[in-house]
Amino acid sequence: MNKEEFDKKNIFGIGSPNDNFKKYFIGDSFLNPLTDPKESSVFLANVTFEPGCRNNWHIHKSTSGGGQILICVAGSGWYQEEGKEAISLEPGMVITIPANVKHWHGAKKDSWFSHIAVEVPGDNTSNEWCEAVSDEAYDKLI
Repeated sequence: MNKEEFDKKNIFGIGSPNDNFKKYFIGDSFLNPLTDPKESSVFLANVTFEPGCRNNWHIHKSTSGGGQILICVAGSGWYQEEGKEAISLEPGMVITIPANVKHWHGAKKDSWFSHIAVEVPGDNTSNEWCEAVSDEAYDKLI
């Protein structure tokens, strides 16, 4: 999906460059917060990935509750949990990521991709950023 077509479908908007987390991504991503952490215990943000962009493997840690929910909004992407096959992501899909599960997500090579990321409240939550998804592994996805 090209950028012009993508922008028409990405109803929550691209937001700003995701500079605070750039070191955890291959390619450029953008962040558009949808809730204010001062007003709600649930943080939602529209995260947009340019074609080929993906985040590093990471874990949403928690001793109780926690994890993340992805609501796919526009474009096409990938989600993969460690030890499992990658899942193709399309608008309307919802992915529930349990706490303490190593995973990554991002755009397909030929499409912009946007999802709403929901940080699930929990006890003793933190994010652990791990290694990058290699070009070799990413290029094998069809």
